[in-house]
Amino acid sequence: MHCGVVALVAIFGLAWLGDSLVRHHEATLVPALGRQVAAAPWTFAFGLFVGSILLYSQAATTKALVPVGLSLGIPPATLVALFPAVNGYFFIPVYGSLVAAVTFDRSGTTRIGRWIVDHSFMVPGIVSTATAVAVGLLLASRLR
Repeated sequence: MHCGVVALVAIFGLAWLGDSLVRHHEATLVPALGRQVAAAPWTFAFGLFVGSILLYSQAATTKALVPVGLSLGIPPATLVALFPAVNGYFFIPVYGSLVAAVTFDRSGTTRIGRWIVDHSFMVPGIVSTATAVAVGLLLASRLR
């Protein structure tokens, strides 16, 4: 029971913290990001990616940042296309499934290197996320 309560607080706590942080600073964030996103809406994907690194949750990142994207005037189809960018929690290898993969691998090919961002999931994660966003943006452009 203790572990379940700790996990519940940790998961919902991160979502609540992220949402509270974004809501508190929304008056500063929206104008600061507005000019860049107005010129190139695809750059909002970087905000989603960094948000997911900090929040360790796709749902928390979506709940915190997608309303900001809508308030910046990003079309809904573009926001859907950018959704794969919320998968950035692999960037810093502290997520349970990443640590488990390293631990379970007896061959030694799955590893965490000397630096925090030097691990086996870096290149596949960035390539797959960038490809998914690019394909999404291509499909979204066809819907217009």
